[in-house]
Amino acid sequence: MASARNRLIPVLAAATREGGEGDVYPANVEEVTIAELQAAMEAGRLTSAALTAAYIERIQVLDQRGPRLNAVLEINPDALDIARELDAERRARGPRGPLHGIPILLKDNIDTADKMHTTAGSLALMHSTPARDAFIVERLRAAGAVILGKTNMSEWANFRSTHSSSGWSARGGQCRNPYLLDRNPGGSSSGSGVAVAASLCAGSIGTETDGSIVSPATANGVVGIKPTVGLLSRRGIIPISHNQDTPGPHGRTVADAAVLLGAMAGVDPEDPMTAASAGKSYTDYTPFLDPNGLQGARIGVARKGVTGYSEKTDALFEQAIQAMRAAGATIIDPADIPTIDEIQAGATERTVLLYDFKHDLNAYLAARNDPEVRSLADLIAFNEAHADQELRYFGQELFLMAQETGELTDPAYISALETNHRLGREQGIDAVLQAHDLDAIVAPTGNPAWTTDLVNGNRVRGSSSSPAAIAGYPLISVPMGFALGLPVGITFMGTAWSEPTLIRLAYAFEQATKARRPPAFLATLAM
Repeated sequence: MASARNRLIPVLAAATREGGEGDVYPANVEEVTIAELQAAMEAGRLTSAALTAAYIERIQVLDQRGPRLNAVLEINPDALDIARELDAERRARGPRGPLHGIPILLKDNIDTADKMHTTAGSLALMHSTPARDAFIVERLRAAGAVILGKTNMSEWANFRSTHSSSGWSARGGQCRNPYLLDRNPGGSSSGSGVAVAASLCAGSIGTETDGSIVSPATANGVVGIKPTVGLLSRRGIIPISHNQDTPGPHGRTVADAAVLLGAMAGVDPEDPMTAASAGKSYTDYTPFLDPNGLQGARIGVARKGVTGYSEKTDALFEQAIQAMRAAGATIIDPADIPTIDEIQAGATERTVLLYDFKHDLNAYLAARNDPEVRSLADLIAFNEAHADQELRYFGQELFLMAQETGELTDPAYISALETNHRLGREQGIDAVLQAHDLDAIVAPTGNPAWTTDLVNGNRVRGSSSSPAAIAGYPLISVPMGFALGLPVGITFMGTAWSEPTLIRLAYAFEQATKARRPPAFLATLAM
């Protein structure tokens, strides 16, 4: 890895020339925060064009060559021109805000009306491009972010096969974990998490239905925020479920993720669920970054159903609990979610997702007006016709099950949705918070990354994302330590619209532990 990093020194020199202003930025882009980058640009030591060029070269060195992370599907061909325009605007009028000139990567299921594709990792959508930016992309552009490119992902957000490999798509191949390259990056926002971990961008945007932001956050040692469903618009995002889908940020720090979250928030008339966020969201979440935020907080410890799968994870979790106690938190242990067994069984969640997927995806495809693919049935046929590329490693069992579902008025669907809300909300997370007067519940986000296996698929055990997924409630995953070189995260979960509290607690934990460290790009675990 030393040779690859050494190659970045002339790259940064070239990048400063790309900026055209004689700017000099002496530090490597590795592990640099958004605030530090913004300060350097304000001081005249860096331009957005120079920064964008440096990230592009880093993608070429680490993602396309070298370790070949396969995290980035394509680079925006207009990224440097956009960065130059933002530099000119800064010189003329000053910055728009904390994201002015900051390069951001987007998951490949987030629409952009530009020269890039939006495919959910599938070859089926390579023949069309969206007519409009997603709402959150409009917000990011308005904030001055440079949309740098699109990231690889678990194809169709891991909702195609019952035994898929997270991080694989027919378009991009298998995405790789930057800590140990033969380990899985988690999914479905695989490239989003990997790109941030490897400093291929300043921050990234993923999406989550159940675990798809926080899973790659824990596997890649970064921060992931899955907000309350309705805080961020889903308009222009290839869907699974309007009941559970949400975009959210990945950052190397809680502060970076908080900046991205605020930039995307806002009521969107075209996503009715965002109406509930009025008066409950913020365009700036950074005031909640309190290093003493754990002082006096009441934290519940969830154990049942989410611990006991990995001795190494459980040991790190115990250390994390002690760190929170030392930082002034009152720990209530255990504070188990009483419905966890029913939730983890997943029967009603799958019912809802199958119905929603057919309904929501058909609506998205009809509006996109692709010349070949206009429905789930068309996708199934496409995959069968291109089985050597699309179905080489695993099938489309979930597609077929979804195709057999009926309307959203079916009693089976309505009953399953009502059960999900009851198990996740009033009898689940809210019941625990109220019973113990808690600010948040903590649990391990997951366990150390498994070895990628395209033959047998994923080996996911002990994930804690499902209660919040079916409830539509927020999660923040933060690095809590390492097991044999693999990062493991801790999740802070709360009730609807509790992002300010969760950000405060997660930031204080991050500052108390400083658990994150950059990846070493090792081929495999030393024996």
